[in-house]
Amino acid sequence: MHTLHRHLDIGKRSRHQKKAVWIDCGIHAREWIGPAFCQWFVKEAINSYQHDSVMRRLLHQLNFYIMPVFNVDGYHFSWTTDRFWRKTRSKNHRFHCRGVDANRNWKVKWCEEGASSHPCDDTYCGPFPESEPEVKAVAKFLRKHKKRIKSYISIHAYAQMLLYPYSYKYASIPNFNSHNAVTALYSAYGVRYRYGPASTTLYVSSGSSIDWAYRNGIPYAFAFELRDTGHFGFLLPESLINPTCTETLRAVKAIASVRNIYFLTAHVLVMRF
Repeated sequence: MHTLHRHLDIGKRSRHQKKAVWIDCGIHAREWIGPAFCQWFVKEAINSYQHDSVMRRLLHQLNFYIMPVFNVDGYHFSWTTDRFWRKTRSKNHRFHCRGVDANRNWKVKWCEEGASSHPCDDTYCGPFPESEPEVKAVAKFLRKHKKRIKSYISIHAYAQMLLYPYSYKYASIPNFNSHNAVTALYSAYGVRYRYGPASTTLYVSSGSSIDWAYRNGIPYAFAFELRDTGHFGFLLPESLINPTCTETLRAVKAIASVRNIYFLTAHVLVMRF
């Protein structure tokens, strides 16, 4: 059974088509702090609209598309059966192993380095790109709206990192706002995040969502690896949800805020690139 995908659309209604930011959480089932953050973001966006001038400006100028749980079936399985389950829950007709790594299933250098072709492995890339209905549904939505979506943000855990393309090769794109976002993360509780291209900062992986988003014309693609660096790992205690989400919200606002300037003055900035 595959649960129907739902995303939330947050932003002040406008007559003109606004630029947008996409945020998804829980592409990997066991990374529970991800879905917690997406819910936190929605709560804060709505509750702080009246008194937070930055959030108010962002909601006036941008739409935020939020997918609180990307991998619904896997997430449910991690709550009921196997706390450390990572993949989706799709069936494989040749093996008893279930599931595909939804962050190796995108159509960009699919199933090359950093992904496995064996269905029993945690990084199994799937039988073909977008084989998973979860990936296919999100890719279809992003393709449809890619002219308006200027930033793609995917929330993972754990490692305390802010990553951007490329994942599949040792090269990086010009990225102008990682430092601002990491500074924003640090400003809340003094927690340090490393930042850089996913391949060199974390590891090489192919078929990832940030590489796909960037390749499909979304210029600012980021993957957050939230707390911590391994003491609790995937079992981040409830007491750390609030501080982790608070600092992450600051970083997301920093990305959206600076990007906003780029969005509105893109014709001026072309010369500087």
